[in-house]
Amino acid sequence: MSKSDPFWDKKAEGYSQSPISDEESYKRKLLETQKLFSSGMRILEFGCGTGTTAIEHSAHVQHIDALDISEKMLEIGRRKAIAANVDNINFSRGTLTEFNAGSESLDAVLGLNVIHLLPNRGETLREVARILKPGGIFVSSTGCLGNSYLRFLKLLAPIGKLLGLMPDIFIMSETQLIDELKNAGFAIETQWHHGMDDISVFVIARKPHH
Repeated sequence: MSKSDPFWDKKAEGYSQSPISDEESYKRKLLETQKLFSSGMRILEFGCGTGTTAIEHSAHVQHIDALDISEKMLEIGRRKAIAANVDNINFSRGTLTEFNAGSESLDAVLGLNVIHLLPNRGETLREVARILKPGGIFVSSTGCLGNSYLRFLKLLAPIGKLLGLMPDIFIMSETQLIDELKNAGFAIETQWHHGMDDISVFVIARKPHH
């Protein structure tokens, strides 16, 4: 398993204390997701950060595996879960592919604010499809900068990464994201955008039944 990521380790404490930037949209995402949950579900969230969303969802499902590449983020998540008396979340370090869940073993997978940080996006989406049960859902919220002036961040990203100021960011449009989800075998059920210039896209996609 890869080492804990130093960039996100350094950001963990500040990240955990920063307020949610768009509280109204965040609550809407939680509600729309929880409507699809039931008490017997086993779900997985990759890129879970400090566990805020996993903890919010914990009362609505049976079990959550929460993954992140930063051990510092996970340590904070474990403390928050204890403080909230939540005991059905297992926090572990690694990527989705490293976790290697069983085929068709999960009812839902969440990848929130993480897909635009992945160099192997197509591989990750195919892995999500592999591990979901038929009829299972994939919930994502992704920064799609491809049609925004922020697409020029790709010119600054190598310098920012070298200086330790920003992580890898991979630029895509909303259309690209949706096409890649469909190519991985998903049917799109919910799609809306929000945030500055509407660049954040919330999607609920379903793996079809056989």
